[in-house]
Amino acid sequence: MLAIIGGSRLAKLPVLEVTHRQVVRTPYGDPSCALTFGRVGQQSVVFIARHGYGNSIAPHEINYRANIWALHSVGVKGVVAIGSVGGIRPDITPGSLVVPHDLIDYTWGRKHTFFEGADRAIKRVDLSAPYDDRLRLLLLAAAERAGLDVVRDSVYAVTQGPRLETCAEIARLERDGADVVGMTGMPEAALARELGVPYASLCIVTNWASGLGLQDAAANFNSDIIAGSTEQLQRILQAL
Repeated sequence: MLAIIGGSRLAKLPVLEVTHRQVVRTPYGDPSCALTFGRVGQQSVVFIARHGYGNSIAPHEINYRANIWALHSVGVKGVVAIGSVGGIRPDITPGSLVVPHDLIDYTWGRKHTFFEGADRAIKRVDLSAPYDDRLRLLLLAAAERAGLDVVRDSVYAVTQGPRLETCAEIARLERDGADVVGMTGMPEAALARELGVPYASLCIVTNWASGLGLQDAAANFNSDIIAGSTEQLQRILQAL
């Protein structure tokens, strides 16, 4: 069974033929919402909206541990995480779809591990390649079958949020080698790795980052472009 984590632009999955919903309790508190089970074509899928059904949970307030643990507890074999990001690299324009290959974590204060506390041994996972290679290749192949172009390689800078970044911060991220910027890519990737669940990300570029394109990053948002990209994203998921 494949898991899909929906972002702020995909709080529901219209291509999912829903069979049932299930509330999952975890040792780490409540997930963002109930898990939604169903099928996309012949594939069993479970969906969770990381920001909640009403898109009301801010990035820094998401219970990432509960979400990932809940998905793992129902036996998923892979997680595709949908995210909304800002474009930094000149060729990654609003409306682009991106499959990141690496990330830089700038978040703080989030629960980044399942292995903490006096009764738990420390576990150090290798995150040199934070995204699962096979799942990334499957996503890229799905995009090709759907006849859609995606950015194959990019570095995802994960910031704390919920505010957008300053122009100087984006300039720093660019110097650090980041190509896109978002707020939810970590600690999801690390938590999935700790539980041995393959994890990859498919991102919609919703705007230029601050200081690029229009001066105000929020003003870069074009609802028509994003609606088209969201439809393309769902075609990729269907092909996957």
